[in-house]
Amino acid sequence: MKTIITFVLLTLAAVASRLVPHPPNVTAVAALALVGGMYLDRRVALFLPLGAMILSDAIIGFHGLMLYVYPAFLLTAGLGMLLKSSPRLPALVGGSIAGSVLFFVLTNGGVWISGDGTVYPKTVEGFVACYVAGIPFFRNSLLGDLFYAGLFAGLFEAARRVFRVSWRGKPNPS
Repeated sequence: MKTIITFVLLTLAAVASRLVPHPPNVTAVAALALVGGMYLDRRVALFLPLGAMILSDAIIGFHGLMLYVYPAFLLTAGLGMLLKSSPRLPALVGGSIAGSVLFFVLTNGGVWISGDGTVYPKTVEGFVACYVAGIPFFRNSLLGDLFYAGLFAGLFEAARRVFRVSWRGKPNPS
C-alpha cells in the first residue's frame, strides 16, 4: 500500500508541476521518468510519466507535439532502467543531462518536421534556426530535470529508510 501511495503522490507531483505557473519546460515529468526507471519496476516506470502527461494534457489540452514529447519521456524512463545498477549520483546527474538532451533533440526536431515551413523552413537554415530557438528551453529543461531528479531520488531514498520500502528489487538494508 505504501508503494501505491508513493506512485500516486509522484504522479500528482508531476501533474502539478505542469499545472502551476512555472518557467517554460521546468516540470517534473522527465525527472519522474528517469528516477522511476532507476528505482521502479519497468511497467510502473513507463506508466508514471505517461500517466502524468495524459492527466495534465487532459486539463491543459492535448497538442500536436505529443507524438514527440511522449516518446521522449518513455526513452528517458528506459535510460533510467539502464542506469539501475550504476553509482547513484553520477547516474542521476548523467541521466538527467542525457534525458534533457534527448528531449531537446526529439521535440525540437518534431517542431521542425511538423511545422508548415512558415516559421522554420524545411532547409538546413530552418533546421538550425529551430534548434537555436530552442536553446533557452533546453537550459530550463536541464535545470528543472536536475532539480526534480535530485528531489525524487531523495524522496525515494527517504521512503526506503523511513517506511522500509524496498526499491529496485533489492532487500532493504536495515
